[in-house]
Amino acid sequence: MPAPSSFDYTIVRVVPLVEREEFVNAGVILFCRTCPFLDARVELDRERVLALAPWLDLEEVEKQLELMPLICRGDHAGGPVAELPMAERFHWLVAPRSTVIQTSPVHTGICDDPTAELDHLMETMVRAPRTPP
Repeated sequence: MPAPSSFDYTIVRVVPLVEREEFVNAGVILFCRTCPFLDARVELDRERVLALAPWLDLEEVEKQLELMPLICRGDHAGGPVAELPMAERFHWLVAPRSTVIQTSPVHTGICDDPTAELDHLMETMVRAPRTPP
């Protein structure tokens, strides 16, 4: 079993009207320098976003969200940012923005498996809570 490693993560948010500061969590980006690991998961809950902004172009939002995992993985389809070194890609993705797609402040943790941690963060921070049986 690998030794625990520190990691940084941010929550990807859809903010339909920036001035209202309302948002829906839509993904997670996780960076572990020592592994090395940088990846993202995105999943837009269309109903939740439309409840805040029925006029929003969800196809365009999803198109932009889908670029995040490509950039993380260094896939050329992610554009020129995907060609940057891993740490620079992470810092570019988490830079503060005043647009519809934003990220939370960066948080830190410790894990044995960055992929499992990324999946756990998606389940607990992005997906709508399940109601008890």
